[in-house]
Amino acid sequence: MNPLLDHVMIRVENLEESLEWYQSNFGYEEKGRWEADTFTNVYLGPEDVHADGALLELTYNHDDRSYEMGDAWGHIAVRVPEDGLQDAYDELLANGVDDYRDPESCNNRYAFVTDPDGHEIEIVKRDHGAKWSLDHTMIRVEDADEAIGFWTRKFEYEPAGRWEADTFANYFMEPADAAEEAMSVELTYNYDGRTYEMGDAWGHLCVRTDDLESDWETLMERGAADDRDPESCNNRYAFTTDQDGHEIEILNRE
Repeated sequence: MNPLLDHVMIRVENLEESLEWYQSNFGYEEKGRWEADTFTNVYLGPEDVHADGALLELTYNHDDRSYEMGDAWGHIAVRVPEDGLQDAYDELLANGVDDYRDPESCNNRYAFVTDPDGHEIEIVKRDHGAKWSLDHTMIRVEDADEAIGFWTRKFEYEPAGRWEADTFANYFMEPADAAEEAMSVELTYNYDGRTYEMGDAWGHLCVRTDDLESDWETLMERGAADDRDPESCNNRYAFTTDQDGHEIEILNRE
């Protein structure tokens, strides 16, 4: 079992506005769409996204509901060239994106913007991957040891980097032998023992599998939560949750 991260899903209140924002600012193109009676899912990514790269899924519910951001989910991060952080940020501002956290305020290591619904997007410098491709998704966890153990035990992920600060730590997890262009999950642990609200503006992380039934059985043997089993999802996907309640889809990706 060595599932790659396939996509991260966020909920949006105006699908056309969100599509225009991601397409005009990041050059994303539509990679797929699912129209249901009550909702629409649209998958986006750069034109030259790597085969092991992840996509962004926008979910729009047709009942015009609004969402709470919560704080259990942090941000998605997109890549720009090592020497292109300031140029990329300036490009976004020139397009009308709000000035949120500029490179200078982040020691010229990264920057942040927000999309129309307030989802935070980190811009990180990388020497690999297509410009604006997804680099990682950050989630906040209440117990770092338990969270690292979850991804190690349940999905056989490995540590791929860490950052220890005075008040928090970041741990990056990804599949063994993953391509540089694959997306990682960043676990953020704050030392003050705080708890988090999940909200509903963020949806889930998704890992892809070639054998849904077998991998689901493995997850159950390893004590993963049975949130929605394959049979209840027409054997196309299934859902589990991590120790903090973040939803994780297991997708039978052809």
